[in-house]
Formats: sequence, structure tokens, C-alpha cells
Amino acid sequence: MTLEQDRRISEVVDSERSRLRSFIRRRVPDPRDVEDVLQDVFQELVEANRLLMPIDHVAGWLFRVARNRIIDLFRKKRPANFSDFAGSGEDGEQLRLEDLLPSPDAGPEALYSRRVLLEELALALDELPEDQRSVFVAHEIDGRSFKEISEETGVGVNTLLSRKRYAVLRLRERLRAVYEDITNA
Repeated sequence: MTLEQDRRISEVVDSERSRLRSFIRRRVPDPRDVEDVLQDVFQELVEANRLLMPIDHVAGWLFRVARNRIIDLFRKKRPANFSDFAGSGEDGEQLRLEDLLPSPDAGPEALYSRRVLLEELALALDELPEDQRSVFVAHEIDGRSFKEISEETGVGVNTLLSRKRYAVLRLRERLRAVYEDITNA
């Protein structure tokens, strides 16, 4: 490589490292994996330059390579099994959390989407007020009826319904951006 190529690569690495690391960190929970993916992306940039591959939009290319490396990373990891969680749909039909998530057998992109959604759901649940979180978890995840929850807590069924409704609205709003990001990727 020439000194000019080295200088250009250094400039790109300096200017894009922070944004790229943030992009990867939002999608990969383990900090060691974040650094590995980041290094793989920059290594591929060096290889592309060495092979004189033309790259029109370097930033876009880097993020595309990062997304591919993240998918490769999730190919190697086993999916979490959440088939024990249950909830009910709007029509009263019993649904499992598993039915609402992308199938882990649908390929690495689906596995990645599934993991991101589960992580964001956990974060979103933590952000809910305690009274909303507890009724949502008890009803949707533990599969308990509002009557059971009411008898245990002493809180009226209508109040529990209202708290769950607010929880669902907040979760829906909180997770909408994540869902759109995944489906538009």
C-alpha cells in the first residue's frame, strides 16, 4: 500500500470509529464481541484497499460490512429458548412469546432480529413504572388472569386492566423504532 492509501484509511478509521462502535454496540451485547466486529470491519476495509476495490460511499460500506459481521456472529451463537413464556392475544387466543418473534430457524438475519427484539423488550420492561410492569409480566408472561392478580394484590381488576393498557401503549411506542430499524435494514 502507498502512503496515500494508509493516510486515507487512517482518516476513515478516525472519522467513523465512534459511530460504527455505537452502531455495533446497540446490536451486540458483549463488549468483547463489539470490539471483534469493529476490528473485522476495519480489517476488511484494509483488504479492500489492498485489492484496489472501488468503494463509492465508504461510510455506508462500513455499516453494511458491520451488519454482515454481526449476522455472522449470531450464526455462531445458539438462540435462547423462550417457548415456556405464554400470553394471550387480543381475541383471547393463547399465544406464546415464541410465536411473536422471528423464528431462530429462519436464518441469521431472523436470529439477529429475534435477539435484538428480546433485548429491547427487556430494557423497555425495565423502564416501565413498577405497577405497570408487574401487571404486564404477570398477565402476559406468567399467563395469570386479572382475577388472580387482583386477589393476590388487592388491586381492582379495572385498575389492573388500565395499568396493563398503559404498559402496552408504552411498550408499543418504545419498541416501534427498534422494529422499524430491523425491518428496514
